[in-house]
Amino acid sequence: MTKEYIKHLKLQNNGSLSKLVNENLSNLGNLTFILENIGHIQKGFDYSWLLGLIHYENEAVRVLVIKNLGKVQSTDLIQVFYNIINKDKSTLVKREAVSALGRMRNEQTKDILLKLLEDTDPKIVCQAIRGLLVFKGNTEIDNRLKNLINHENEIVKALIKKEYFASALYKSKKLNHTESYDFLKNVIVHADVLEALKYVPEDSIHLTFTSPPYYNARDYSIYPSYDAYLQFLSDVFKETHRITKEGRFLIVNTSPVIVPRISRAHASKRYPIPFDLHTILVKQGWEYIDDIIWEKPEYSVKNRVGGFQQHRKPLGYKPNTITEYLFVYRKQTDKLLDWNMHQYEKDIVEKSKVLDDFETNNIWKICPRSDKVHPAVFPSELCKRVIQYYSYVGDLVFDPFAGSGTMGYTAKKMNRFFFLTEKDEKYFEYMKSYKREISLFETENTKFYTLEQFKESIK
Repeated sequence: MTKEYIKHLKLQNNGSLSKLVNENLSNLGNLTFILENIGHIQKGFDYSWLLGLIHYENEAVRVLVIKNLGKVQSTDLIQVFYNIINKDKSTLVKREAVSALGRMRNEQTKDILLKLLEDTDPKIVCQAIRGLLVFKGNTEIDNRLKNLINHENEIVKALIKKEYFASALYKSKKLNHTESYDFLKNVIVHADVLEALKYVPEDSIHLTFTSPPYYNARDYSIYPSYDAYLQFLSDVFKETHRITKEGRFLIVNTSPVIVPRISRAHASKRYPIPFDLHTILVKQGWEYIDDIIWEKPEYSVKNRVGGFQQHRKPLGYKPNTITEYLFVYRKQTDKLLDWNMHQYEKDIVEKSKVLDDFETNNIWKICPRSDKVHPAVFPSELCKRVIQYYSYVGDLVFDPFAGSGTMGYTAKKMNRFFFLTEKDEKYFEYMKSYKREISLFETENTKFYTLEQFKESIK
């Protein structure tokens, strides 16, 4: 049995294909192969034998049967599909029947599809929406679909947003997608990030990679409360969302943090920063894409398990923390990743391809880096991977908490531009004093600004 043989029997349209199916009703493999390879159905095709299979026991077979019936494009099948939607127990089969109705592109299906907008299965609702979009411009249908912007399911809302409201979201583009403003290129601003971002236009940057300050675990990151800390990060990433180009990425490196106890009479407290921050970011319009685990050698982290190692008493176990998270987000958009990629010229795409070995899983084993000035420094290898996986040559990358500037240094080496902000004068001056073989801070293209100087540079 071959695809060519099945096609031959179909074109004969003399009952031979029906006979072959009947001979293989008990052979699931053969039956599935036949149904998968029927292909285009010609006008006048006798599909009556397919109707006999709509109640076949196997779910996958029923899906294939409906898929083939949908190719017939006969209004005689409208009621057949509607009965399947009402009676079949399989959601996959029901969804295929809704899709078949939609593919008819026939006004006789409108009432059924409108009724299906009230279904409890959001995927059925989405299939019904796609079928109804054929009639876009019909006032009744447009009004019914627009009202779904308030639907409780996020996929349904996203579909309606794309079809009816997306044009209003990105109507004022000042730059092409691949471009960035010259006054932001290779710039380091000594200022509170929220103050600096007031002067950065929308849709300016292509990638943000940062490690927010730890909550009250370092001298340089003291906040009056955990809520205040989260609110500060919320404000920063809301502004970051505003200045990020459509569909581009934010990668946040963070981990739970322990605030040490003040005495032996008190307990230390562990704060789940990545997970609390995640909820905030998603609500802001960042779409969650991936979580990457940064694994460090055990010798490089603080020993928490030592006490348990001595007493071995249950309840006292505290493992050594050798991981941090890189949560990957994308600015929500109706466009696919392909759209972002197609904005670049062919030569830029070729120059940006990742040709060396790359990580195939989400656990990255990288040694941390120590520094005599900054207590929590990005390893350049971590920055390198993020930059090469999530940006193109010539893109503008941003780090709102620059620290010792590793993100900018690495971006420069990889032929990207950088924009950094750093509030702490000690670290700002440290970046200016770097002495490296390839030093971004000794080139004339790198500009160090106070907030006032940055504001002046924009004029």
